[in-house]
Amino acid sequence: MSAPSAPESPAEAPSCYRHPERRTYLRCNRCERYICADCMRSAAVGHQCVECVQQGARTIRQPRTRFGGRERSGTPVVTYALIAVNVLVFIVQMAAGNLEKQLSLWPPAVADGQLYRLVTSAFLHYGATHLLLNMWALYVVGPPLESWLGRLRFGALYALSGLGGSVLVYLLTTNVATAGASGAIFGLFGATFVVGKRLALDVRWVVAVIAINLVFTFVAPAISWQGHLGGLVTGVVVAAAYVYPPKEARNLVQAAASALVLGVLVALVWWRTGVLVAEWYR
Repeated sequence: MSAPSAPESPAEAPSCYRHPERRTYLRCNRCERYICADCMRSAAVGHQCVECVQQGARTIRQPRTRFGGRERSGTPVVTYALIAVNVLVFIVQMAAGNLEKQLSLWPPAVADGQLYRLVTSAFLHYGATHLLLNMWALYVVGPPLESWLGRLRFGALYALSGLGGSVLVYLLTTNVATAGASGAIFGLFGATFVVGKRLALDVRWVVAVIAINLVFTFVAPAISWQGHLGGLVTGVVVAAAYVYPPKEARNLVQAAASALVLGVLVALVWWRTGVLVAEWYR
């Protein structure tokens, strides 16, 4: 009968592959390397080392929305960020009385080279009521759209809709200054209808909202129907391009459609600027 072997000395005990000075008998369930308690991470099966956990995370496919955007649960970050920016700009607008004159959409100034007004005007508002109505609408329709489309596509939809509203104002008005996020909001209304139809949801409520707002747009004085209509049409077109392409070509069609819409809007601005400048020099 053989004598029992002597216990392994500390010098002969295995050590953590990341911390050689630490003795351990724990092994990674994936690569089987020795790891200390600080390097041990809980995994689906047993415990793994830091490198194996990181490698496994890279191979996990991120969940996507039905229309290609990355699916994220929780806070609608883009929606809330847009609301915050609009509110912040309004505060600055109230503190600086001449901001409206500098940043609102005034066609002569745009034709004179101040193209930024086509964008900045969408973040200005004529009074607290104007701001509150637009932000309430954004708060209602923004989160579900952002969830359905993903943050990137939702942000592009908002931006293109706002620009579409500004461009139609620029095309059809001459000497009237306009401002407000209404063009972008109407674009979200139109997109909600398109996406809702694609998902087979009840969209009667958004049809009623669009109809009521259009009636109010054309009946009430001092409202830019051009901005509302331009945003609505742009939002419908962009949303349709986002939700109807086949899955295998979806990303390509969505990117191409976004670029095409932007290109058309830029071309219309260029053409209108040429017309206005030519009229000045007659």
